[in-house]
Amino acid sequence: MTVYLLPEEPFFPPVDEAEPDGLIAIGGDLSVSRLLMAYSLGIFPWFVEDDDFFWYSPDPRMVLFPEKYKAPESLLRIVKHNLFEVRFDTDFEQVIRSCSETGRPGQDGTWISTEFIEAYTALHHKGFAHSVETYYDGKLVGGLYGVSLGAAFFGESMFFSMSNASKVAFHGLVEFCKRHGFKFIDCQVETSHLLNLGASLIPRNDYLALLAEALTKPTCQGRWQL
Repeated sequence: MTVYLLPEEPFFPPVDEAEPDGLIAIGGDLSVSRLLMAYSLGIFPWFVEDDDFFWYSPDPRMVLFPEKYKAPESLLRIVKHNLFEVRFDTDFEQVIRSCSETGRPGQDGTWISTEFIEAYTALHHKGFAHSVETYYDGKLVGGLYGVSLGAAFFGESMFFSMSNASKVAFHGLVEFCKRHGFKFIDCQVETSHLLNLGASLIPRNDYLALLAEALTKPTCQGRWQL
């Protein structure tokens, strides 16, 4: 396979030319136009190295269909007792910065660089990137962020500084997606935690067909609210 070096103008090669690990291209930038094009084609940036951005389209792809979400009973009890306050889009930049400071098992450092923070914050200001936040006694203790296009939500990262805070944020995201007719939540790559919540691995071609259908729906743009 050939890994493409991207030109300055927004462009991506066909995803079926990706490497076995999903790597499809290197380079380019994180402009709003390029990011929106990437997500609409089933591609996302994963990390930056030596000032080059690495773009992926994995096969298979992990997705969660909102109607197949399986919330653990312990989580439902926490939600029922309102231990955390859930908010949307009230402190996007702090959420992504907190995600960038969260250590990941088996990873040295974080892929959420300053360039990523600036780029996704710009997407947020345009109404395409969103945060779901959990607060305890008025303090931000967990959350997640991602991108919304059509009837699809592309999850990017989450963090917590208090047990179950990010799980409650994810639960809030799923409930929002159910109420607003989202087709799926793109979880990108496999984790055992997401499998336990009802997510599944599907072939990339099936994912692209679902994405194409989702993109025929209007984008839930602007600030999200409960």
